Amino acid sequence: MRISSRRRLALSICRALASLAGAACLSVAAAFAQPDTDGAVEPILSVVPILSAADIAILGEIHDNPEHHRTQAALVSALDPAAVVWEMLTPSQAASLTPADLGNSATLADLLAWSASGWPDFSLYQPVFEAGQAARHFGAMVPREEARAALKSGIVASFGVPDAKLFGLDRPLAEAEQRRREADQLAAHCDALPEDVLPAMVDIQRLRDANLARAALRAWNEGGGPVVVITGNGHARLDQGIPVYLAHAAPHLVVRALGQAEGDRIDGVFDVILSTDPVERPDPCAAFR
Repeated sequence: MRISSRRRLALSICRALASLAGAACLSVAAAFAQPDTDGAVEPILSVVPILSAADIAILGEIHDNPEHHRTQAALVSALDPAAVVWEMLTPSQAASLTPADLGNSATLADLLAWSASGWPDFSLYQPVFEAGQAARHFGAMVPREEARAALKSGIVASFGVPDAKLFGLDRPLAEAEQRRREADQLAAHCDALPEDVLPAMVDIQRLRDANLARAALRAWNEGGGPVVVITGNGHARLDQGIPVYLAHAAPHLVVRALGQAEGDRIDGVFDVILSTDPVERPDPCAAFR
């Protein structure tokens, strides 16, 4: 029996989700005859045509939401990227990874010194690494010591003047946009930051956006596409994140961004949005009260 490409895609996603959730996968025919039992396949399936048309697909997340990582893993399986770019890894960490490393969940976290990284538990990201086992991996993390050094030298000098011009990082934000982003940073830090540090916070966010864009373009230049970027929603935003810098440096490339919301709430503009239930977490602002 011939299986349609849409059904193959559904089976691929279903298998990925089933392996992560420990659930039995529906048959290929049943995947389209009725909804899947947890409702996970169809929403993901609906965004694949949009993301698969991209040279670079940016998959946003809320870092501590397990469902967001399950979705990323399923999409990596479906998109079968040539490369995966990580906000969470340095370039040297990513360059050292081998397919054997990526398939060995027992040792990968230790290899990456994940427990000391400050990111949520490795078990959340493990399925994404496994799904991208056949891809090349690139890191784009800006470590704290580099961020502090960039504040002293300026983000243009830190990034490199030629690349800053190429990616548009050398262009100051309009005054109203600068104020809006400073307000966003203040709110994100529980209104507890002194006003004089807000411009620096905006600068570092822009530096990280541009660094992710540079890594994604390098991955595409070296191996073609598609390239998938694993990052937080803030960096995935069409209106101020990675896509802005890619549009400066490589306007010929098709870039698409997925935002992942909780309870349909999300800030920013994306090509597609998926939503999950909110994760129960302690109030991050409690310590400031």
